[in-house]
Amino acid sequence: MTALIETDVEVAQPGPTRARSSSGGLGKYLLVRFLLIIPTIFILVTMVFFLMRITGDPVTAALGGKLPPEQLQAKIHEAGYDRPVIVQYFEYLGQIATGNFGHTLDNQPINQVLLTYGSATAELAFFSLIVALLIGIPLGLVAAKFRDRWPDAVLRIFAILGYATPVFFAGLLLKLIFSVWLGWLPVAGRADTQNALALQQLAAPTGIYFLDAIRSGNMTALGDVLLHAILPAVALGLLTGGIFLRLVRTNVIGTLGRDYVEAGRSRGVSEFRLVTKHAYKPALIPIITVMGLQIAMLLGGAVLTETTFEWKGLGFQLAQYLGTRDFVAVQGIVALLAVLVAVTNFIVDVIAALIDPRVRY
Repeated sequence: MTALIETDVEVAQPGPTRARSSSGGLGKYLLVRFLLIIPTIFILVTMVFFLMRITGDPVTAALGGKLPPEQLQAKIHEAGYDRPVIVQYFEYLGQIATGNFGHTLDNQPINQVLLTYGSATAELAFFSLIVALLIGIPLGLVAAKFRDRWPDAVLRIFAILGYATPVFFAGLLLKLIFSVWLGWLPVAGRADTQNALALQQLAAPTGIYFLDAIRSGNMTALGDVLLHAILPAVALGLLTGGIFLRLVRTNVIGTLGRDYVEAGRSRGVSEFRLVTKHAYKPALIPIITVMGLQIAMLLGGAVLTETTFEWKGLGFQLAQYLGTRDFVAVQGIVALLAVLVAVTNFIVDVIAALIDPRVRY
């Protein structure tokens, strides 16, 4: 009897042990992923700094030939660009570590530039991600359901075109059709001037127009903001939507061949239910896993999209600073984007690890 009780106790013990092991595996995985943020940001910031310095100091790059040599040299000395590059580099790292991204050539704090224009880019990235998910998930399910038939072929071609078409070309084409020819949608901007001013004058505005419109209950402004967002969001969302479509199609087709799906099929479960209920959720895990990379792609595509639609966000402002050769401002914006991409990837890793335990090991 004693031996039997001891055996029962021994058999019951592995359960909690496995739970502790699983929890420890998750904690270790998240710690490693979090620590990887630091070298990622460091490498990106370092590359941008030295690439910007290849053309010389920012003052000479922006004002060379526009000022007398004495005034130009005085500005270079005032900004500290006549010191060794390695000294400037470590000073710049120290500034970033304290959250100071420097000043533009017109002495505007880059932190303020990031706050002013970053909300617009975040708004565009959000709308574009919604468009990408609305395109990629439903159409990917349709393509998987009609595998190797004409709907599948058409959707695969659509996905390739969406991914391969340059963002600026898609934007110009959409503007030509829906703004110039049909006159259905605004051609540029984030909102009409009157609505934009009303949203900017709110108490403690977020800078994200659709959120500010909802907070203030201004449905007229909200409708105007959404109309202005359609074309840039579609132009940028097509880029990522094509990738999501192919991912969903591939993973749903793979899931439909699993034993539990075949068992459901043998019990008479409809093909539609098998696709939308049993094969759908497992196919979302790869999308969540790669979503961090797609956020980086959305932020990169925002430069061209914002310039095409005069959407005054970080991408639009980055193009302006490149035009005026304000490399300090360019460094600050790129450093912020590097931080955003690294943090986004970490958040995506956390979600993927919580959904699929296999990711942790």
